[in-house]
Amino acid sequence: MRSSSLLLFLSFLLGVCEVQGAEKKEDFRICAFNLHHYGESKSKKSNVMHTLSRIISRCDITLLQEVRDSKEKAIPVLMDRLNRYDTAHQYSFVASERLGRSESYQEQYVFVYRSDTVSVTGQYQYPDNRRGKEDVFSREPFVVRFKAPKTEIKEFVLIPQHTSPENTTQELDALYDVLQQVIRMWRTENVMLLGDFNADCGYLAKKNRKLVRLITEKKLYWLIPEKVDTTVRESTSCTYDRIVVHGETFARAVVPLSAKPFNFQREYRLTEEQALEISDHYPVQVSLKSNSSPRSGGMKESVHHLLSLLALSHLILNILTR
Repeated sequence: MRSSSLLLFLSFLLGVCEVQGAEKKEDFRICAFNLHHYGESKSKKSNVMHTLSRIISRCDITLLQEVRDSKEKAIPVLMDRLNRYDTAHQYSFVASERLGRSESYQEQYVFVYRSDTVSVTGQYQYPDNRRGKEDVFSREPFVVRFKAPKTEIKEFVLIPQHTSPENTTQELDALYDVLQQVIRMWRTENVMLLGDFNADCGYLAKKNRKLVRLITEKKLYWLIPEKVDTTVRESTSCTYDRIVVHGETFARAVVPLSAKPFNFQREYRLTEEQALEISDHYPVQVSLKSNSSPRSGGMKESVHHLLSLLALSHLILNILTR
């Protein structure tokens, strides 16, 4: 009985040490968030903007989708609120042109990033072929290359996509061609694809998945698990929003199990109605390993914790066996 109690106590202490070690390590977070019709009207709601600032400030880079800012006022408001909310960092953004087949409904991809730690080293708007036979995308990808010196990977490319629900299978498959072009153009294997893929429920039938090269290609790693709900409404449970990493090098640079939705409704104790004012999607996120903490330091800390535990266990064992 005494030995069992000792083992349980040691397990608890070891867990505490592991958590403390994890908290000391600052990883680099990339997020993707469908803002659900973000424009001038939403930017005037103080409570919404406050919550958006809290959400976006958690991430080193955030891809925003469904940005409808035709007057070019909503994003400046967001950036002002964000920089006033998080004074520890400086935030900048880079945005695509307005995209969409209909003149009455167009969106932008916007990347918000911490400019004190991240820099943009390239950008590429995938061509609009609406007049040709290759018109696959409703909103062509706006590809951006980032340099992040504090990560193990150092530099990488992000390919965003908000697929059209009516054409999800074809658009996801065509993203593979975009990926190959980017790899050739920038001579890099370190590419991440992310966004609201509509890759679940009625928009991507299981029988069609074998037709999507983005799914069948072995060098691509889908990080958000199936059957994880990325939607706010209780009446839906779909894994629409995804993060996909290309290549083993990039995959090894990802913090294990860090890819997941961020349930801001639960985190900030909002009602469903309040959460839906912000978006009907949760942002999805993934962390990259940081190079700020040398591996040797981590090993020394582990050895120190182990020696402390051994000494403590010896003391407790003597007490229990008296």
